[in-house]
Amino acid sequence: MILYANSKAVVDMASLLTQVKNCQLCASSLVDGVRPVVQIDPQAKILIIGQAPGRKVHQSGILFNDASGDRLRQWLGVTTEVFYDAKQIAIMPMGFCFPGSYAGSGKGKSGDLPPRPECAPKWHGLLLPHLVNVQLILLVGQYAQQYYLTHKPKTLTETVQQWRMFGPRYIPLPHPSPRNNIWLSRNPWFEAELLTDIRQRVAMALA
Repeated sequence: MILYANSKAVVDMASLLTQVKNCQLCASSLVDGVRPVVQIDPQAKILIIGQAPGRKVHQSGILFNDASGDRLRQWLGVTTEVFYDAKQIAIMPMGFCFPGSYAGSGKGKSGDLPPRPECAPKWHGLLLPHLVNVQLILLVGQYAQQYYLTHKPKTLTETVQQWRMFGPRYIPLPHPSPRNNIWLSRNPWFEAELLTDIRQRVAMALA
């Protein structure tokens, strides 16, 4: 049975999103400043839980506004218009703000820092009850999978390979970043099996 959001839920969501926008929880740890980015509406049928905005998203305020987003939309089989329609697809990262990059950190790594650990425990539990129409949750990347999946395999590859065990509510996905091109080439089953399944389920949820 699908429950439809009422006007009170919409008002409550608007109030909650104002609180998210004004959040300063991690401000002292964000070198590039605070800019929480989420896409949520009580009518959404699909929820994407990703990692955290990258620098380009931090600058534009538009989630997955990069090469990763182009690939993710291709994986899901949806247009840009559908993807950015909050009444169809909600996007709630594990960290709402750009966490910064490893560049200059002295840790010898590249890429972006992990999502701030304070964010999801603070906000996810408040936002999720408003998403009463969500039929499918896509867990993009290891941070979302570690947070939401119990008894998951140790590695991301094993977790994604065993996606059927987490259905029908969840589907774990690798991050669509170009940095994962090697992973995709080494795991042809992902496109041959999982993407076929996910496109069917996305189409059903949005129908």
